[in-house]
Amino acid sequence: MKRAVVLLSGGMDSATCLALASAEAFEVFALSVSYGQRHVVELECAQKLAESFRVQDYRTAEVNLRLFGGSALTDEIEVPKAGPSCDVPVTYVPARNTIFLSLALAYAEVVGARTIFAGMNAVDYSGYPDCRPEYVAAFEQMANLATKATVSGGQRMTIATPLMQLTKPAIIEAGEANGVDFAMTTSCYDPRANGAPCRECDACRLRRDAFAALGKRDPRETLFE
Repeated sequence: MKRAVVLLSGGMDSATCLALASAEAFEVFALSVSYGQRHVVELECAQKLAESFRVQDYRTAEVNLRLFGGSALTDEIEVPKAGPSCDVPVTYVPARNTIFLSLALAYAEVVGARTIFAGMNAVDYSGYPDCRPEYVAAFEQMANLATKATVSGGQRMTIATPLMQLTKPAIIEAGEANGVDFAMTTSCYDPRANGAPCRECDACRLRRDAFAALGKRDPRETLFE
């Protein structure tokens, strides 16, 4: 059976990637990263999603990005609640996707996976530079120069980003069509102590608008009412 590593954050996009990988008959090895994020509740969601989709293996890597800070998610910087700006927002975590993909690459090489699924999105990517198609293409090129399987084994590593050109409503539709319960996912950058979304940050706003565009309410919000 073909194998894939799925980067699983516990959010909408990664949950949909997990569902799509499963639908494509991959044997899934899911990987989350505990990196010192303030919204650590996403790791609880990720574990529940991994259990729901009965992945072959689920692991959580630990990397302390609070050591460097520089982001509202890993430092004492307030999460913005005034709406998105045209600049790279303070919720951008320096080098996060490069670190995540590198960990996934190591995991893939060990388990014999030749595909890494990641939920980057160029439509609603919030200005993060490491979510662009050209970034993913560059990392994939590097990956095919960096591993034993590709250099001496004649294999090829693929970074699959099936959501890259999808809108948030389209991502919801794809997830629901493939068995995702979005009440099990979280997108909030500044959740309450009980895991409830703040409903005010950019991520909450994007998520609510996406469900509203489909004539629905966010099931994560209704879960805490």
